[in-house]
Amino acid sequence: MTRLILVLAACALMSACGEADPEPSSTASSEEVVSIPFRKDGTLTLSRDGVAYRTLDIEIAETDSSRNRGLMQRNSLPEDSGMLFIFDREEERGFWMANTPLALDLIFLREDGSILSISKYVQPMRTETVPSNGPAMYVLEVEAGYSDSIGIIEGDAMAFERLDATSAD
Repeated sequence: MTRLILVLAACALMSACGEADPEPSSTASSEEVVSIPFRKDGTLTLSRDGVAYRTLDIEIAETDSSRNRGLMQRNSLPEDSGMLFIFDREEERGFWMANTPLALDLIFLREDGSILSISKYVQPMRTETVPSNGPAMYVLEVEAGYSDSIGIIEGDAMAFERLDATSAD
């Protein structure tokens, strides 16, 4: 009996000293977060001094639920795309990145479409609020670095068009 106990104890000790990073189990892969695909709701054109310099595909978030969800569960965005948040009125805005796996640039825009402020390279999963630093009616989220890569600056303007007249969720 003593020998059986020693053998069982040795087996338990050997199994506890396995690889530091074992292969994920089949249940781990079934629990992976599913990425939400990009939905093109329209286009947004950026301009400086009245001259358009870039057009992006946009997904529109204008309901409470779509604004709260934002870019959560997005692992990437297509090239030259972003999410445009539309609010009913211009006021101080604050955004946070909890549950958002992408680093983003947040572009806060006034009611007239001019860029009020840009918060660049906002880290994923950040729980601190990112302020607009003034009244904003729109917020454009693009992948981190996009603002620098195409030269977006405060004072530039945007205009957007919907693909159709139906409201986006």
